[in-house]
Amino acid sequence: MLARKSVKQRFYPDKRVLRLMDSFRQMTNICVRIGLENGVYSMKRLCTLSYGQLEDFGLPSYYKPCAISKTAGILSARKKSLKRGYRSKDPYLKKSFLTLSYGFKIVEETLRFPVGRREFVRIPLSQHTVCILTDPKLTVRCFTLTPESLSISVNKDVEPIQGLNGVVGVDRNLKNLCVGNSAAVAYYDMSKVTEIADTTRQISRSFKRNDARIRARVVRKYGKRKKNRVAQILHSVSKAVVESAFRNREGIVFEEIREIRRLYRKGNWQGRSYRSRMNDWPFHEIRRQIEYKAAWVGIPVITLTKAETRGTSHVCPRCGERLQSSKHLSRKLWCQRCREMFDRDLVAVLNISRRGRLRFERSEGVGIEAMVQEPNAGIQMPKVILTVDPPTLTKQGQKPKS
Repeated sequence: MLARKSVKQRFYPDKRVLRLMDSFRQMTNICVRIGLENGVYSMKRLCTLSYGQLEDFGLPSYYKPCAISKTAGILSARKKSLKRGYRSKDPYLKKSFLTLSYGFKIVEETLRFPVGRREFVRIPLSQHTVCILTDPKLTVRCFTLTPESLSISVNKDVEPIQGLNGVVGVDRNLKNLCVGNSAAVAYYDMSKVTEIADTTRQISRSFKRNDARIRARVVRKYGKRKKNRVAQILHSVSKAVVESAFRNREGIVFEEIREIRRLYRKGNWQGRSYRSRMNDWPFHEIRRQIEYKAAWVGIPVITLTKAETRGTSHVCPRCGERLQSSKHLSRKLWCQRCREMFDRDLVAVLNISRRGRLRFERSEGVGIEAMVQEPNAGIQMPKVILTVDPPTLTKQGQKPKS
């Protein structure tokens, strides 16, 4: 299994590198225009039509296929959006950047790449970047330059973990992340993410400057600050989840909530503050971080479909009865058959982990359906029911009751 990730560090380019980045942006825009005019989306056809028009920039030949490849990705994403019914404008790149996959080397803790004939630029790498790149199993694929950062993409072959001890479900909520199965459940507090988003929103609304350009600049500054603070919290949570799964040799299961944003649109009889809070919910980012970190250590991750996760928060994990909501406790659910109160997040994560375990067993060819085995003719065999009742629900740190 091929795992990929990127190493990012701060970088402030000089004038020569800025000119090179702007030239690369112009090359990409030319390829985009040619692709839109001819209705071309494949890299091979784009290379045939636009390769000759990129000669005027006088850059080394390494940059031409990289600009064409970047354009093919942009046009393919636009085609996919139009196919799904989303309106999409003609793409046009405004910010300078540079992506290079050929002709660069990492020598003596520096990144060297060509800018002209026998002319090279050397970028010193940070100690963190050098420490990661010293791994002999890694392969450097490409790098990307922006006016503020340098990102180096690396990959390595990872052997998936064989013989899993179980799976853990992940229930993403606005203020917490619930991870676990019938053996143990862990709650990760993420209320700080909501507080940071609410504070940033209040600060942005308090600006009364008449100049829209200055107001937008200040809002952009606070938005970037919010993004960095939230990313750090998500990084700590995702790292803890993956380390726990790797230590216990468990797979990770997510539920599909990709279209949940449609519930919080204008006109759905919801307040503005409530819609803003729900639309700032970083449910996709926490999943992305867990997925690439799990792939880096060989932990399998699957995502259940909507049909497979239907009713995960309303079905009793013990008996399968539909749970009743409590009038006084919003996060509690009551099972009339079991005569017990459950936490909503606990119910969801137990159902997700159980259904994810069934998916894993199907993929491995293990029989999972509950059935009664009838004895064969002439042979006295007892009836065997291939199901086991789940153990008592427990939280992290508690042993399940027998």
